[in-house]
Amino acid sequence: MRIALPLALTLALAACATASPEDMLAKDAVPATRTEANGDVVTEYRVGERLTMVKVVPQRGPAYYIYDRNGDGVVNDADANGGPMTYYKLFSW
Repeated sequence: MRIALPLALTLALAACATASPEDMLAKDAVPATRTEANGDVVTEYRVGERLTMVKVVPQRGPAYYIYDRNGDGVVNDADANGGPMTYYKLFSW
């Protein structure tokens, strides 16, 4: 029993860590990729005309994802409670 609970928690954590943010988007999300002057690769995901997520892969450092919190199709500081939601993908296997 002592091993079963930590094992179950570890497996649950592994399952959460393997889901990529791109997999959680709507199936009709259209990506558009561009490279900035500083070498960062920016991919915008849109559903229709609405921006839903931005993936940024900097030249140095981990990739991060920015989501539109309030659903207005614009990722900006006016999103609910302190700016857009930003997530870093720390682990992958």
